[in-house]
Formats: sequence, C-alpha cells, structure tokens
Amino acid sequence: MTEEPVPARLLSVATRLFAERGFDRTSVQEIVTAAGVTKGAMYHYFGSKDDLLHEIYGRVLRLQTEQLEKVVHNGEPVRARLRSAAVDVVVSSIENLDDTTIFFQSMHQLGADKRKAVRADRRHFHVLFRSLVEEGQRDGVFRTDKPADIVVDFFFGSVHHLAFWYRSDGRLSAREVGEHYADLLVDSLRP
Repeated sequence: MTEEPVPARLLSVATRLFAERGFDRTSVQEIVTAAGVTKGAMYHYFGSKDDLLHEIYGRVLRLQTEQLEKVVHNGEPVRARLRSAAVDVVVSSIENLDDTTIFFQSMHQLGADKRKAVRADRRHFHVLFRSLVEEGQRDGVFRTDKPADIVVDFFFGSVHHLAFWYRSDGRLSAREVGEHYADLLVDSLRP
C-alpha cells in the first residue's frame, strides 16, 4: 500500500483537526505532527495555514463547479438539468460536509485576497446555477413571479444548513436527501 502524498495528507489532517478544534485553535505544529511531516514540508506545498483552509474549500467548490458545468451544457431539458444540478450539489456537499462546514465557520479568518477570490468563485457557481432557473423562466417552464436570485439563495441556504442536522448514520442517504431537495426546488418553480 502506498502512502498518501504529502499535500493530500496535510489536507486530510488539517480538515480533521479544524473540524475537531476549529481553525483558530489548531496550530501549524499540530498539523505537521499529525501528518508526520516537517514544517518545511508543509510550507513547500502550502504557504500558510490560510492556504490549507483555502484549499479545503477550494477543492469542493472546484468539484461542484466542474460537475455543474457538465450538467448545464448536457442538452437535457432545463427541468432535468436543474434537478440534476440540485441533487449533485446536495450529495457533494454531504460527501464533503466537514470541508464545507469548516470553511463557512472560518472563512472570515482568511486573508482579504483569498476571501475575495473565494467569493468570486462562489459567485461564478451561483450565477451558473441561477442560469438554469432563468432559462426555465424564459422558456415558460418555471414560474416567473419569483426572482431567480431569491430562488437560488433560498435553495443554497438549505444546502448550507445541512451541517446542522445531517448525519451519515441517519435514516436518509445523501442521495435521498438530494432527491428530496431537488424535488422541493423544481416543484416550487412549477408555473
């Protein structure tokens, strides 16, 4: 069995420690000790603890954006695309719940430049998701009396709340929760 590469090991350990102790209560020394590397090795891959936090969230957002871009352009009817996008964002959020929870709890601790970059990436994701709602509204598939940005903000508010109640050992799988959320979203847009 091969050992996990150093950057992946650092991210894994940082995610676990940030989830257990909080970003601000976890030291670089604790991270490198738990990962079995030196500070020099960490700084070779990540310039700071901020960089670890940024990458923890960045990898999830990149994954979700890549998947969303595929769904947006897959040629299916807009209702099916929005439903697929909604299921995917719920499932991928649950599968990476520690990462997204840590990030939302600690984003304010990022440096201004990283915070600005993350907000731009999140805005791109939300604009892409909202484009599906707007397309459906233009085509008469979705109701138009609710602004698309409100619909999307409402949906993502629900997604961001998953960390407060979802448990992997609960009665619903990530996929089942995703299906329910998607149904609620798409059904709420029926004309």
